[in-house]
This record gives sequence, C-alpha cells and structure tokens, in this order.
Amino acid sequence: MCQPHMPISEIVFFNPALACAYSSCMQNLDELLKQAEIAHGHLCAGQVLGVRMAMLGCARLGISDPRGKDRKRLVTFVEIDRCATDAISVVTGCRLGKRALKFRDWGKMAATFVDVETGRAVRICARESSKEAARQLHPEIENKNKRQMLAYRELPENILFTEGWVRVALGQNEFPGYKSDRAVCAICEEGINYDRYIVRGGQKLCHGCAFPEARYYQPIEIRRAE
Repeated sequence: MCQPHMPISEIVFFNPALACAYSSCMQNLDELLKQAEIAHGHLCAGQVLGVRMAMLGCARLGISDPRGKDRKRLVTFVEIDRCATDAISVVTGCRLGKRALKFRDWGKMAATFVDVETGRAVRICARESSKEAARQLHPEIENKNKRQMLAYRELPENILFTEGWVRVALGQNEFPGYKSDRAVCAICEEGINYDRYIVRGGQKLCHGCAFPEARYYQPIEIRRAE
C-alpha cells in the first residue's frame, strides 16, 4: 500500500474507471464533478476532495446507487461547512431537508458514511499531507488551486485520505422519516419537532428557552415610539 510520503514516481495513480467499476450505477468522476460544480456554483479543490471522499465512502459500504435504489440506506455526517460538503451531498444524495445529512461543526475536512441497514460506518478524513503530494505531483503548476484540483483527481485514495471503520449510535429520532408528536415550548410557545425539547420542572422547553445563554441569537427589544 502506498504511504503518504512515498516519492510521487512510485505512486499508483487513481483510475476513475476502475474506481467506479464496482457498480454501473455510480456515475464516474467527471460526471459527478460537473454536477457538483452546478450545485455549488464553481469547481474548486475542495469540491474534488468532496466528490472523491463520497465515492470512496459509498464504495467501502457497498452502496452502489446512493441517489436511487440505495437512497434510504445512507446517512452522512459532515464536519465542515465548506465546498466539500456540497460535493458530498451531490454524490450521496443526502440532504439536510431529508434528515440524511448531519452537520457537526468540527472544522475538519472529514465525513462519516453510515449504512443504516447494516449499521456499518466508515469515517474518511483528508490528509494534511495531500497538499504537499499535489505540489510534488505537479510542481509546474504555480496556481495552488489549479494544482490541487488536478492532483486531487489523480492521486490514489490512501494518499488523499485516512479512513477507518467507526460505530455511530443513531437514535430513532435521527432517522429520515421519523414521526413524533409536535411539542410546544412552555415559554416562547413555538413548536418543537422530532422530540428536540428539554423537560424542566415538568414543562417542555425548546433549547433556546432552556439554555438562553447558549442561543446563537439574542432577541432585541424594540421600543415603540409613543
């Protein structure tokens, strides 16, 4: 197996055709990059990493048609709100609105792909050394983004990523299609879905009212002119 610091001349390069050969349903790299560019608005190195990462995650789980017949099998956790996340969503078909895309704000170029049918999950993270590998592979390209965009298409997965099997505990209220009674916060009287309430003193409270100091927003009192 190739190691992250192997000389570029010794690396066996990524072959998109072979990578997609495990299934006729999974589209090839070029097709997915075009779709990612349309969805995101532009193509960049992060998009290429995201597409490659999601292709690898699906391959490891044996999910061949994530946007078709396998669309209910996959839940994806992403750890950064940058370009790669949009690309991962394009490849996997996982969306926040479908409750199949979960965001954890850890600032890492990483994602965990969960097969809800088998319970298997694989976490994949971009290597810090991938930038240096791109520089070694294409030193003739001065523009960093263009250099990385090309290299990230060509470098093998084990040079670009670390990966490992993990355990992800998903409660029933985390699954797509979960149904629950709608609760109403006893303080602000706003509706709460998917059991996302806190019980305090026998009352159901939303997170904003239960932990006002931790809210991402703070209400502004507007005084009316007399």
